[in-house]
Amino acid sequence: MNSIKGSWAALITPFTKNDQIDFAALERLLDMHLTAKTDGLVICGTTGESATLNFDEKKALMKAVTAKVAGKIAIMFGTGSNDTRATCELTEKAADLGAESVLVVTPYYNKPPQEGLKRHFKAVAASTSLPVVLYNVPGRTGCNMLADTTLELAEVSNIVAVKEASGNLEQAMEIIRRAPTGFTLLSGEDALNLPIMACGGVGTISVTANVAPRMMKQFNDAALNGDWNTARAIHFKLLELHRGLFVETNPLPTKAALANRGLISDFARLPLCQPSAITLELMKKIATGLE
Repeated sequence: MNSIKGSWAALITPFTKNDQIDFAALERLLDMHLTAKTDGLVICGTTGESATLNFDEKKALMKAVTAKVAGKIAIMFGTGSNDTRATCELTEKAADLGAESVLVVTPYYNKPPQEGLKRHFKAVAASTSLPVVLYNVPGRTGCNMLADTTLELAEVSNIVAVKEASGNLEQAMEIIRRAPTGFTLLSGEDALNLPIMACGGVGTISVTANVAPRMMKQFNDAALNGDWNTARAIHFKLLELHRGLFVETNPLPTKAALANRGLISDFARLPLCQPSAITLELMKKIATGLE
């Protein structure tokens, strides 16, 4: 059931100056990932500004992506929210929208206890037959899902992986060390991709893969094949970019880097806004030539 591994991009959602989804720009981004042979795309995740997308927009995005890449690139749909019922309802629709798996973030703002997290994710998993990937990103949600909680949830048959973005390498190692057969960990913290993969991570769900998809694919392929000299060299070449893409709130630096290449306009949806001139210049400096 779990074939979720390799280089996944947490895809941005491009917007026009009129605050509409820019489907022409989306087409260009998908062409780039097809050329790079990206293994998978996460649609409507954090980097895709999912919190500001309504259902019709999410449906339209999924339709456009599946029409372009289905059968060529795996598609994961971000269905998580801070409302368990709403998350279950969207997750129930995921397969019909073309998703092959779902990414479910820990509920934000509510700050649930660990028991609440267990009940939330078990309810979500029960609402679908699709593979469920947990998403732990306490810097966004104000809630860290502990290793013991993740490992209990790993016993649910269709909860198959966790995107671990806590920045806590020890926590990631504990999950990998004790994970049951069939449950895996993917790095959600680009600056830690190399050590996480070296400890047994099976892939990355990456912001950097928006900007350097070819290199992220090469990094993952090298790591999964045990070619650590190549993986290390690519990781260090990308390290400044990994860090730079978070000098402002994600995805603003990513949009700046892609706008510099003429692939998108650098518009974000409020309460996010356009990246600063400083960020635009920084991306010209550190993202040029890294594709």
